[in-house]
Amino acid sequence: MAAETPVCDFGAPAPDFSLPGVDGKTRTRDDCKGERGLLVMFICNHCPYVQAVRDRLVRDARELAELGIGCVAISSNDVADYPEDSFDNMKRVAQEYAFPFPYLYDESQEVAKAYGAVCTPDFFGYNADLGLQYRGRLDASRKEAAAADVRRDLFEAMKQVAETGKGPKDQIPSIGCSIKWRGE
Repeated sequence: MAAETPVCDFGAPAPDFSLPGVDGKTRTRDDCKGERGLLVMFICNHCPYVQAVRDRLVRDARELAELGIGCVAISSNDVADYPEDSFDNMKRVAQEYAFPFPYLYDESQEVAKAYGAVCTPDFFGYNADLGLQYRGRLDASRKEAAAADVRRDLFEAMKQVAETGKGPKDQIPSIGCSIKWRGE
């Protein structure tokens, strides 16, 4: 079922977390933060909206790292009902796409709830003070990747955050598969 992200709650603090990564390391919010900000991405393996943009996530994360923005991806889906999102499959996907960011597993789903994540992909862009500045889409992609020359909404917004500490006033919501909550 498709879901759309709510409007950005400017300045909302980034909840802390401590989650296991596919690289065998446990990471916290502060481990992932860059000098100029943090991008928290809720993704998963099976969602066609995420599959359509995995290469763009890698590209943007690499470029954002050069601007001082740390990136992290978190999978919070119920793996009992969605085995493609299992930790072993997360490892496989991270390796296949050479993720330049930690890919963490939120088995309890508490981190997704703390952030208010609603879909995959769901992007939370924070400034250096960990105040929320972006809650929008990656670009015009949906279940298929948009044309290569589309505006890079997420990258441009986070570049602005890196340079000014503030995100754009106008943001287009992200859309994707709903988070697969346990017991639903």
